[in-house]
Amino acid sequence: MSSPFLEAVALSCERDWRLLFDRLDLRIAGGEMLQISGPNGSGKTSLLRLLSGLMQPTAGEVRLKGRPLETQRNELARNLLWIGHAAGIKGLLSAEENLTWLCALHQPAGREAIWQALAEVGLLGFEDVPCHTLSAGQQRRVALARLYLNPPPLWILDEPFTALDKHGVAQLEHHLALHCERGGMVVLTTHHSMTEKPLGYRELDLGQRAA
Repeated sequence: MSSPFLEAVALSCERDWRLLFDRLDLRIAGGEMLQISGPNGSGKTSLLRLLSGLMQPTAGEVRLKGRPLETQRNELARNLLWIGHAAGIKGLLSAEENLTWLCALHQPAGREAIWQALAEVGLLGFEDVPCHTLSAGQQRRVALARLYLNPPPLWILDEPFTALDKHGVAQLEHHLALHCERGGMVVLTTHHSMTEKPLGYRELDLGQRAA
């Protein structure tokens, strides 16, 4: 087995005085995709936020390359792409402006690369359009264009298929599988039943881990 790139050790999470899961262990190595499933309220988004360093666990530890995550903020920023359930874009900015701003936080991208990424997600011709005029599905595509802009190896995605049409879903499935086949890693939550899965696909059902 490959040594883990990211791992959780005896992880516990409490929200609103309720223990969502307790002593959870998981490992993510190159080429793997981990789908987090479970009923509403089982802690799926909380687990993603813990793995992304956006929350602190009630107990246990998240490790990046064998070292505590909390000591490696800069390393995490270089290696992680997080896209939450909300698109996370600013409505008054254009698609290009949003991606310029988002990429500047970690991995700056030029105009040509941004326009190419928008073309990849079906938004050719929408580069200069204010995002508040776009549909929910188009706004989601703007956020997902980051996956085409020299992204880091680890992608953590919360409900990435939200608002996408059938073609968009198939395209995203293929891109996620291709990323894993190239040695990247994906951790995601989704209510969508995926049809294209990489060889390193597995599922963790938090409903079976309820504390």
